[in-house]
Amino acid sequence: MEEGDETTIIRAEERNKSIRGYVRVEVEFANGSAFKLSAEFLRINSPAADGRLRSIGGEKVISGRRHVGIMSAEPVGNYGVRIIFDDLHKTGIFSWDYFYHLGSNKFSLMRNYIKSLKKHGLSRDPPRRR
Repeated sequence: MEEGDETTIIRAEERNKSIRGYVRVEVEFANGSAFKLSAEFLRINSPAADGRLRSIGGEKVISGRRHVGIMSAEPVGNYGVRIIFDDLHKTGIFSWDYFYHLGSNKFSLMRNYIKSLKKHGLSRDPPRRR
């Protein structure tokens, strides 16, 4: 993102009327770039340290977040947004530069995430309850 580019709009898309939560956000920048980022994608790329993170051979892997939703988002000054996910993860602050990075690299980041899950025998789906 070039210096002087600013975020102009951030929107969230609802899962459906009967289930609380948002499934994706759309971020538009003044330079015309716009990105639709799923809740799962944002959750697995949260910039915060996470107690539910698995470290496998030094590689940090978050699994089981396919159906995670976004409960709310709070502005953090002009810096960015704190997203609160429905799995109660809320410590990550997404800067505008980080949103831009995620949007610009969405496909390669998601492809690498899926490869990492497969490599370690993990799934995007949450574990089944017994």
